[in-house]
Amino acid sequence: METRRREGMRLLGRGVTQADVARQCGVSRTTALRWERQRKTIRGGAWKRRALGRPPKLAPSQKHQLEKALLQGAQTHGFLNDLWTLPRVAELIHRQSGVRLHPGHVWRVLGRLGWSLQRPARKAVQRDEEHIARWKKHTWPALKKRL
Repeated sequence: METRRREGMRLLGRGVTQADVARQCGVSRTTALRWERQRKTIRGGAWKRRALGRPPKLAPSQKHQLEKALLQGAQTHGFLNDLWTLPRVAELIHRQSGVRLHPGHVWRVLGRLGWSLQRPARKAVQRDEEHIARWKKHTWPALKKRL
């Protein structure tokens, strides 16, 4: 879309009519008219896409700093275990940048950084892998034969 806008602005700058610009760029005449008005009022950069919505609370440098901190682990930052939760990440963001984010919205920041939900594997502390392997190899086949 930006390339199309750029081409349309270039044609309008050369003096091509709005109808011809609309035809050549594959847009409506209303769009060509809007481009012409933008070209006259905004001048350079009118073809560029404008960011919509509220600006992000965290600057790119703050996001980079956050990612470094996340890679260091939760215990490095004073938490009891190395498990990152949304409230913990929200607290870390507040400590580092002074920006308060609701824990329910922290997942959006993490998603933009390429982080995803990871659940720790739940295994009993007293689990004996050798005993389980022996049972599967000897006891289970014997039980299976009887059934």
